[in-house]
Amino acid sequence: MTTRTERLDGLPFTRKHRRLLLGSGVGWALDAMDVGLISFVMAALAVHWALTPTELSWIGSIGFVGMAIGAALGGLLADRIGRRQVFAATLLVYGLATGAAALSTGIAVLIVLRFIVGLGLGAELPVASTLVSEFAPRRIRGRVVVILEGFWAVGWIMAALIGYFVVPTGDDGWRWALAVGLVPAAYALVIRFGLPESVRFLESKGRVDEAERIVRQYEASAGVEPPDATPAAAPTATAGAAPDRLEPVEESARGESAREPIWSPRLRRRTGALWIVWFGINFSYYGAFIWLPSLLVSQGFDLVRSFGYTLIITLAQLPGYAVAAWLIEVWGRRVTLAGFLSGSAVAAGLFGLAGSPATIIAAGMALSFFNLGAWGALYAIGPELYPTRTRGSGTGAAAAFGRIASIIAPLLVPVMLGAGGTAMVFGVFAAAFVVAALAAFTLPERKGVALEET
Repeated sequence: MTTRTERLDGLPFTRKHRRLLLGSGVGWALDAMDVGLISFVMAALAVHWALTPTELSWIGSIGFVGMAIGAALGGLLADRIGRRQVFAATLLVYGLATGAAALSTGIAVLIVLRFIVGLGLGAELPVASTLVSEFAPRRIRGRVVVILEGFWAVGWIMAALIGYFVVPTGDDGWRWALAVGLVPAAYALVIRFGLPESVRFLESKGRVDEAERIVRQYEASAGVEPPDATPAAAPTATAGAAPDRLEPVEESARGESAREPIWSPRLRRRTGALWIVWFGINFSYYGAFIWLPSLLVSQGFDLVRSFGYTLIITLAQLPGYAVAAWLIEVWGRRVTLAGFLSGSAVAAGLFGLAGSPATIIAAGMALSFFNLGAWGALYAIGPELYPTRTRGSGTGAAAAFGRIASIIAPLLVPVMLGAGGTAMVFGVFAAAFVVAALAAFTLPERKGVALEET
């Protein structure tokens, strides 16, 4: 008998899917806009408040401390109270905190508010990708999640535009830039009342009537007639099931005893590899892009020109996502992720050696292209590695571990600059990308596999 999740997996991509993707994607873009804005604010405050590199490092890193905590808590809460509820709450938290940060009277207040912003940001990302992956049709699930991640580029471009046109307008330009962060607080209402809850989550909590209603809405959108009889849940695992595949369990068995730990013998290898990838990509991405405008200023470019170069470099994120979205269903998740991480390593090395505006822009665009394509593939593969009852906490824990790297990297950049200049900074980032690429090759390939079978 066909289960609800199998019915969802077999549907074409409909307007209901498009609405979910767009609704989640707008939240994702607003998240990226907030993260991106701080890099421009740092460069402006270095001029207006005469901050030291150490003080700037803490402004850049403290948000990631909050993101590490938020990612772990958000994933756990998503497995207990629902994906949609947590998604909406995180938008509200970081939107209000970002707006409040615009009124900061000193560095201490700004650091405290950036920590609160990080709590919301960190919780949102793994929860949003989990929600979208659980609704996407199986044959294009990876592509849909990469497209979701592509909204990050839209948000970062928005941040670059605000940074270029608003931040340099005066001493308070950075305040007006942060004030835009109030938008996510209003958008939280759209998420709360406009998007569906995960069918898999509802079934795991025994809320089968709600789950059935949502599935029928998606079937109606596709013009598909629902079956006459629908099981309360999927069938239990059979004795002959493959050892690396987790079959769905009966509703009555969906208690805490059914929750498989992410460090269980079956899952620990993929969990370890996923954590290494998350650490490497966070270390290099945030170390490079949070400091990019400030690094350009330190090389002699004025504030407006450094922001302009950053905007051009950021535009290359969009084609990076587009190519990754295509390749992930052609090459598969593992090869696409490892390939883009390898390209990121080469681009980071070239950026460290770049000296002229032309080579800086070219190497920076290559880094944007490959790095953000890798991010898209990473968010696609993560939710596919875990069973439903630990999917949110599994992806959230990996994201939380990665945030440790995003805390460390901005703090280390001034130290590495003093020890060996830009070449050393980006040489270290290149090495981190290489380690992440090697770890990605050890992940299981989940292309075309139903989420319940992982």
